[in-house]
Amino acid sequence: MYDYIKGQLIELNPADVTVECSGIGYNILISLSTYSKLQKEKSECVKLFLYHYLREDDELFFGFFDKDERDVFIQLISVSGIGPNTARMMLSSMSADEIKVAIVSQDVNKIKGVKGIGLKTAQRVILELKDKISKDHGKEFAFDDGGMNTIRTEASGALILLGFSKPAVEKVLTSLFKENPDYSLEELIKKALKVL
Repeated sequence: MYDYIKGQLIELNPADVTVECSGIGYNILISLSTYSKLQKEKSECVKLFLYHYLREDDELFFGFFDKDERDVFIQLISVSGIGPNTARMMLSSMSADEIKVAIVSQDVNKIKGVKGIGLKTAQRVILELKDKISKDHGKEFAFDDGGMNTIRTEASGALILLGFSKPAVEKVLTSLFKENPDYSLEELIKKALKVL
């Protein structure tokens, strides 16, 4: 499988890009999230992580700004009824983190809110991916505080599940712990909610 492509950005559109690498122009389908990040970066040389979609009558490249987005895409297309274009639509409507939080918190309405996703498909996504994402979810959103305590990890997980972004949660919890490292879990979450 192709892992990534690095080359000159020839054309950037909301749904696809053309990247020239070694004299060959590759047309790569992207999500709106990747498009936004590429626009912000404004670099002529880009690196996109690839997913090579191959069927007997079709061959497409899907490009992602980071590996996390590609991993979510691969998990989504493993669900029956979710094809690559639907997965790309989901990643255009929500960030990879938002999709993971919606799946782990079993937010059917959020997933169903994506164009082309019905109730049964949304339920299937949650059913098939919840355990898989839950295993990685803690690792991804836990903070490395030298094993200081599990209260901070639990608080961060709860706040992220409530819909707050990882960087915002990390910043608030860091300042709260500087203020008082002996907060209980409940106190920590309540104080963080007032600030976030």
